[in-house]
Amino acid sequence: MPPASLLFSAPLFSSPCLPRRGPSVILCSSIPIRRNANLRRRDLLLLGLTSSFIFSGPSSDSLAAVTSDQDVKMDMVVDDINAYSFLYPIELPDKNFSFKWVESRKPERYSSAAPLSPDARQRIVSERVDMIHNLVISVSIGPPNSRFLKSNDKSTWKAKDVADSILSDKSALRVTTGQRMAESSVLDAHSDIVGGEPYWFYEYIVRKSPTISVQEPNLYRRNLAVTAERDGYLYSLNASTLSKQWEQIGPFLEKTVASFRLLPPAENYVPPYKDPWRFW
Repeated sequence: MPPASLLFSAPLFSSPCLPRRGPSVILCSSIPIRRNANLRRRDLLLLGLTSSFIFSGPSSDSLAAVTSDQDVKMDMVVDDINAYSFLYPIELPDKNFSFKWVESRKPERYSSAAPLSPDARQRIVSERVDMIHNLVISVSIGPPNSRFLKSNDKSTWKAKDVADSILSDKSALRVTTGQRMAESSVLDAHSDIVGGEPYWFYEYIVRKSPTISVQEPNLYRRNLAVTAERDGYLYSLNASTLSKQWEQIGPFLEKTVASFRLLPPAENYVPPYKDPWRFW
């Protein structure tokens, strides 16, 4: 378990799609996920505000004063059901700016999680949203798509193929795999070895207009993601915001993606293949 507070003076990792320049992380807490947000996913579905849908309404003007080289205070999520952790931004002390996160889906087992497509392969096991600033951070789990990852040896997998495997199983519509992939474009992808295990990092955009009220043809939803494999399943963290906010928010989402780790399974761990019939 990480210490109660961490001080990072440099980015957690670098890559072509995740530049070296970025905010310094000045504080994070290793406490479990906060349970005080009672807004459930079914409530967000009524509002049309989930990661599989697009936010309606403009982004907050408060982002105008945010710059990517500022110190950022971060909190830690530890999901002991699915055995992973990550950091997420909560505050920019120098600007007196706070993110407005709501835990839209508390961590749950794979068998009861919400599917990302009609075939229910990829499922969201946790999610938090900042509706004011148009941000979504979610974690999904699902089996590899054999169309792209033909080998059982994950050391041979290419980052682009992993990204395609994940994106091909992400769509709320009853469409073909090719149509699902046409919704997204992978901008960059690379892999890294973390703790002796491969992690695949990728960046992509969703072509659909990110708002209902304002149909701007050049406005997309931009995503950063990371995937790791365990017990034959892919664990993926995805962080996204509007393309026009990328310069201000992107570097903080890079920190979140870089911090994602699979943890050693503990007492409360439930593997995805256990009790597939169970939905509670």
